[in-house]
Amino acid sequence: MGNRAQTGVGKEKLIPRIWTGVNRKELQSLAEARLADAKVLLKNRRYDGAYYLAGYAIECALKACIARRTKRHDFPNLELARKVWMHDLTQLREHAELSDIMKEEFKADRSLEDRWNIVRNWSESSRYATLGMERAKSMVAAVGDERGVLAWLRKYW
Repeated sequence: MGNRAQTGVGKEKLIPRIWTGVNRKELQSLAEARLADAKVLLKNRRYDGAYYLAGYAIECALKACIARRTKRHDFPNLELARKVWMHDLTQLREHAELSDIMKEEFKADRSLEDRWNIVRNWSESSRYATLGMERAKSMVAAVGDERGVLAWLRKYW
């Protein structure tokens, strides 16, 4: 696999891409793109994929929040990097130092807590699951509504 680059008129050359990780802005873009993908899949009755990508949007958003905590010219904290190389949304929320903040917001906005309770049950293994229309609709709404979890996370990324 590789990226295509123009090498001349009408000619393309495959350039291998070595994965070097992603930065905060890329994670933000990925979160937005995966939510958009989830909405398209939901509209086209591809419920399992919609559910999975909506949850993946939150994973990317939480990792963007974690990346925000990294100072631009600091040497990367290898221990933190190893800890966040995961997919557990509740643990990622902890590493982003957002658990206490979110719990405080639950007191003022019970619907945020309801949305988080839907979202937090997502896992990367859901890509193998058959979840159906109702769970997909609930997940995409919990993530993507104007007061959804992604909207809340945007304040911290």
